[in-house]
Amino acid sequence: MIRAGEGYGRRIRRTGLMLMLVSGMQGCASYYSHFAMFPAENSAGEARQVRISWQTAEYPGWWFADDKASTIKVETQCSERVWRLSDSSQDEARACGGDIGACAEPRMDRLAGTNQPAAAEVMCMAINPGDHGRITGLRGVVELQVYCEPVSTRQGEGDKAVNTDYVRPSVVPYQVPVRRVERGSAADRLPELDDVLCKHS
Repeated sequence: MIRAGEGYGRRIRRTGLMLMLVSGMQGCASYYSHFAMFPAENSAGEARQVRISWQTAEYPGWWFADDKASTIKVETQCSERVWRLSDSSQDEARACGGDIGACAEPRMDRLAGTNQPAAAEVMCMAINPGDHGRITGLRGVVELQVYCEPVSTRQGEGDKAVNTDYVRPSVVPYQVPVRRVERGSAADRLPELDDVLCKHS
């Protein structure tokens, strides 16, 4: 016969084991920030800085969990438009195909060199994934391809209007050297997009 106290003790042991497993999963991962800043022009031909950033949790080869990554943010100086590039393994999986990229917003984007809005299934930004096909596999220099341009570089009216321009499309991909640093380290600081230029543009 099992005493009431024994059943409680088993539950406690099971709970403790689960907590140990979860703790072990977190302890096995190494966490990294990835970022870069490069000069380019926006679609209006203005000189701007463009920032790319994402984060990863990377597990050793013997561990059962797969590496994880956030989406990749692409930000253009002086613009409120933030692009988020995802791959097919993420919750933000895109409907425009490809490996790593972001789809158009028909109201805001058009294919470069045309006056036609880009359909929702059109990929506007993409990163060459190399052999891996996932954000977790990106290392060193990444190639950013831009296929779209904004329908309008500003959204809103009057004093409430905001700049929504972004990095200019290019036939040749932008070659972007990316830094990879441990999260929480002294080197884990995103380069700042200076807004002084924006106030005078």
